[in-house]
Amino acid sequence: MIAEQTPATLRDPLPDAVDVAVIGAGIAGTAAAWFLARAGVSVLLCEKGRVAGEQSSRNWGWVRQQGRDEAELPIMIEANRLWRGLAEETGEPDLAFTPCGCVHVAPDPQRLAKFERWCEIARRRQLDTRMLTRNEVADLLPGIAGDWIGGMMTPSDGRSEPQTAVPALARAAQRLGVVIAEGCAVRTLDLEGGRLAGIVTERGRVRCGSVVLAGGAWSSLFAGNAGIGLPQLPVRATVIRTGPAPPVVDPNVSLPGLALRRRNDGGYTVATGLIDHFAGPPSFRHAMRFRKLLKQSARDLRLLPAAPRGFPGAWGMARRWTADGQTPFERVRVLDPAPSRAAVRRIRARLPQHVPALGDVGFAGAWAGMIDVTPDAVPVLGEVDAMPGLFVATGLSGHGFGIGPAIGRLIADLIRGRQPGHDLDRFRLRRFFDGSAIVPGPY
Repeated sequence: MIAEQTPATLRDPLPDAVDVAVIGAGIAGTAAAWFLARAGVSVLLCEKGRVAGEQSSRNWGWVRQQGRDEAELPIMIEANRLWRGLAEETGEPDLAFTPCGCVHVAPDPQRLAKFERWCEIARRRQLDTRMLTRNEVADLLPGIAGDWIGGMMTPSDGRSEPQTAVPALARAAQRLGVVIAEGCAVRTLDLEGGRLAGIVTERGRVRCGSVVLAGGAWSSLFAGNAGIGLPQLPVRATVIRTGPAPPVVDPNVSLPGLALRRRNDGGYTVATGLIDHFAGPPSFRHAMRFRKLLKQSARDLRLLPAAPRGFPGAWGMARRWTADGQTPFERVRVLDPAPSRAAVRRIRARLPQHVPALGDVGFAGAWAGMIDVTPDAVPVLGEVDAMPGLFVATGLSGHGFGIGPAIGRLIADLIRGRQPGHDLDRFRLRRFFDGSAIVPGPY
C-alpha cells in the first residue's frame, strides 16, 4: 500500500489557470485526468497526500463485473474492456490486467437463489456469467474446502495490482500534460459572483472552468464546506497479504466471510466481510438515509464509538473553514487507519479452514483503508445542479478500483459536453433529496 512515508514523486509547479482541476488522485480522479488530457484538455490533478495513497492502493485488486448493481453493470463492462488495453495504450506495464475469472460460492439455497437472480441481469447484458453446480465448484476450486452447493462465475473478470496501477496511470497522465501536485490540498472552491471560477489550494489559487470532486472518503466534508449536501460515510475494511504461496486458487474467489485473489508477487490478498464504521456527527445526520443499508449489512458491520482524531466524520472535526487557514485535509495527508484486530483474527481462523494449502503460509502484512459509502452503495456521478461546473465522482462504496477507468472516461465526456454513453440517473446526487426511494445495491 501507499502511505504518507511513500516519497512524493509528482510535485509539479501549480499553473495559474487550467481548463479542469481534479481534486483527489485516486483511481477515479486520475482516470478522469488521463481521459481529459488525451482529448486535449488542460488539467491540474491535486492530491493532499500521495497518488492512490488511500483506498485506491488498499483495495482487493479485483476487476469485477460480477454482482454489480444493475445500473452500474454497463459502466463496469466498459471498465473491463478499458483495463484490457490500458497497459499497452499507456506504455505502463504496471497497468497490466490479468484475466482470471471471478467466483462466488453458495453455502445454502438462499445464497444460490440470489446468484440466480443476478445471472438474469448478466444475461440481459450478454455477460459471460454462468451458474455453477456443486460438482463444478469442486472441480474449479479443488483447493477450497467446504460444502458448497453451487456458485456463479464470470470468466471475463480479472485482477490488477492497486499499489502500482494507479501511480502508473498518473505517470501516463503527466506525460500527456496533466499537472500533478502531490502534497497539495485543495482548501475550497473559488467563487466569483456565486459562480465557480477555480480552486484555492494550500499553495495558491488556480483558475479553471470545471472542477472534479473525486476525494473519496473526504468528499462529503469538502462538499459540505461548499454548502453542498453529500450523504456519505466512511467504513474501515481490513486486508492481509500472505507470503509467497503455491498457486492453489487462480480465480478471484468470494466465500462467506472470506475473499482472496492471487497476487503478481506470488502471494495472496485476503479479506473478510467484516467492516467497521466509527460513529460521529455525520452518522447521526445521515442515519435515516442509511437505515436500509445498515439492515442489509448488519451481519458484518461493527459500529464503533469514535473515529481517530482527524479522520473524516470524527467528533470535534471542523465542518467549516475559509481559504486562508489550514483545513482538515492538510492535517491528515494520507488516511491510514490501523487494521481491525477482529478482522485479522477472523482471516487467520478462516483461511486455513477454507484454503488448507495456505494454512502454513505466513502473513506478510496487514493494512486497512477507509471506503466512501453512500446510502445505496452506488456512486454519485455527474454535475452538481446547485453548482454548475462542479462534477462529482465519489461514493464508490468499495467497488471503485475495477470501475474507475470507465468512471474517469464518462466524467471527462460530461465535462466536454459529450453524452456519457450510459444512463446516469441512478447516480445523480439529488436522489438523496428529491424523495426517491433509496435502494441499496446487491453487494
